[in-house]
Amino acid sequence: MYNYAEAIFTYTDEVNIMGTKKTTVFIDGGAGTTGLRIHERLATRDDIELLTISEEQRKDPSARLEMLIRSDVTFLCLPDDAAKEAVIAAGNADTVIIDTSTAHRTVESWTYGFPDLSGEFEAMVRESKRISVPGCHASGFIALIYPLIKSGILDTAASLSCFSVTGYSGGGKKMIAEYENPDRDTLLSTPRQYGLTQQHKHLREMKYITGLDSFPIFCPVVAAFYSGMHVTVPLHSSMLKSGCTVGDIKKIYKSAYGGPVVTYSDDPAQNGFIAAGTLSGKDSMIISVLGNDERIILSAVYDNLGKGASGTAIECLNLVSGNAIDKGLEL
Repeated sequence: MYNYAEAIFTYTDEVNIMGTKKTTVFIDGGAGTTGLRIHERLATRDDIELLTISEEQRKDPSARLEMLIRSDVTFLCLPDDAAKEAVIAAGNADTVIIDTSTAHRTVESWTYGFPDLSGEFEAMVRESKRISVPGCHASGFIALIYPLIKSGILDTAASLSCFSVTGYSGGGKKMIAEYENPDRDTLLSTPRQYGLTQQHKHLREMKYITGLDSFPIFCPVVAAFYSGMHVTVPLHSSMLKSGCTVGDIKKIYKSAYGGPVVTYSDDPAQNGFIAAGTLSGKDSMIISVLGNDERIILSAVYDNLGKGASGTAIECLNLVSGNAIDKGLEL
């Protein structure tokens, strides 16, 4: 009987044209939006050997586990419960597991996979076997707030609000189908706020990683465009450490985000507007400071599927496999 898994595994020692052993990668949940984007970014790389299984085997936990164990790196692009089950089944497997779900983002034994935040975060990712990738909305909020708290310009007791506009692809296949249905409800053509009970699943990591004493008030909005995201956090100058100004915030961001993936821009607007879809299809993020000396708006623009999910996952892969952080990314 033909063993599909064995046929795949015979290629795990394949080398690239330079004679270097390829990194074997398995995407568990590769049919979803995040998994598909990761596959798209990795498919043309000569340093990566993608392990795949048949449609039938995707529903077989033992087949998926065998792939995980035999790979160098496995991406979990699964619902939370399924990701937890996969990790439990993997036990102490030497495979690097990069989880894109919410399941392990605030688990102390896991590394939070946002290497752009600081040299410390990058170093932790390089050495980790269990990495949890940030949520899309959380990525912007944390990128904006973490360096301000770390520098001491913003106190952990600050009561913050966060607004985020996202493309509908973040809602997965079901939401994509709803928005792309030619007979869709006309209300889907207008922006829709959700997370109305202030229980959005990204709130825990937003508080945990930044070190805030309390959860921010979070207002996510989904709109009728495929991908892109604009996260803003308003501040009043009185919320800053005494004597600090908007100019100090800009200096902190310029120092923290020198690229290649996350960069600072003094002028992100086009004709007085900032479009949430500016970086659609890209894996980068633009950080900016808007407003004036008294009323300040912190701004992060990126793609909810790119820097908000798959792009950061690939950054983590790059680091654990000894590559440049931006290898294979669309910036």
